[in-house]
Amino acid sequence: MTAYALPIPAAGSLENYIQTVNSFPILTQEQETALGRRLRDHDDLSAARELVVSHLRVVVAIARGYMGYGLNQADLIQEGNIGLMKAVKRFDPERGVRLVSFAVHWIRAEMHEFILRNWRIVKVATTKAQRKLFFNLRSLKQGLGAMGASDAKKIATQLGVKAEEVVEMETRLSGQDVSLEPAGEEDEDSTFAPIAYLAAEEAEPAVLMEQEQTEQRRTAGLEQALGTLDPRSRRIIEARWLNENACATLHELAGEFGVSAERIRQIENKALTKMKGAMAAAV
Repeated sequence: MTAYALPIPAAGSLENYIQTVNSFPILTQEQETALGRRLRDHDDLSAARELVVSHLRVVVAIARGYMGYGLNQADLIQEGNIGLMKAVKRFDPERGVRLVSFAVHWIRAEMHEFILRNWRIVKVATTKAQRKLFFNLRSLKQGLGAMGASDAKKIATQLGVKAEEVVEMETRLSGQDVSLEPAGEEDEDSTFAPIAYLAAEEAEPAVLMEQEQTEQRRTAGLEQALGTLDPRSRRIIEARWLNENACATLHELAGEFGVSAERIRQIENKALTKMKGAMAAAV
C-alpha cells in the first residue's frame, strides 16, 4: 500500500485541504484489518498513517456540524485529527468493528474539549448535563422559533436539566459578538465603538489583574517571611512597620521587652535582613 504524507489544515487553504483528504481512497474492511495488525504487532507507523489519512474526510464531515460555534474550522479539524490518531492507536482489528465507528467517539471528544476551552463564553458548561445541553440545544431547538416556557421545559426534560438552565444557555448561545474597534478608520460610528469608552491604560483589566496578583504575592511572601521570625522579632517588626494606626517607637518596645532601645534596633535590623532573604528565596 502507498504511504501518504499527513496533510495539515490551514485557514487560508482549507478548501485545498478538503479536496486533498477527499482524494485519499477509502479502505476496505480487509485492508483496515491488515493495517491494524501491522500497527499492533510491529508498531508500523506507515500503517498507522494510512489508517489516519483514509479517515481524514470523516473528521471534516464531523467538523461541519460544529460550524455554529464561531471557531476557526481549520483549528477544529486539527483537533478532530488528534482524536482520530488516538482512535487509530487504540484500534483493535480483531473486534470486527470498522475504524470509522470507533473513531467517531474520539473525534467528537477532542472537538468538544476544544470548543469548551476556546468558545467566547467562559465556563459555559461545567457539568456533564450542561455539556449535553450545550451541544444539543441547537438541534433540539430547530423549528421551534423563539423559545417559550413550554419549549424550555420540554428540552429540559429531554436532557435532564432545569428549565432555567435551558433558558440561560439559549441566551448565551444567541448572544452576539461585539467588535471592540471600528471596522475602518473612516467609520462614522468609530466614536461609539467600545474602544472609545475604555478607561485609562492603568485601569485596564490586564493591568489591574497584574497589580492584584503582584499584591497577593507580596502579601503571601510577607506572611511567609514573618513566619521565619521568633515571636519577639515578629512582634517588633509588626509593631514598627505593620501597625495601621501608629507605629511603635524603639523606646516603647524597649520598655515592653525590658531591654535598651539600641537592642531593639539591632533585633529589628536582623529581622528585616532575615525577612528580605526569605522573600527573595520565595520569588
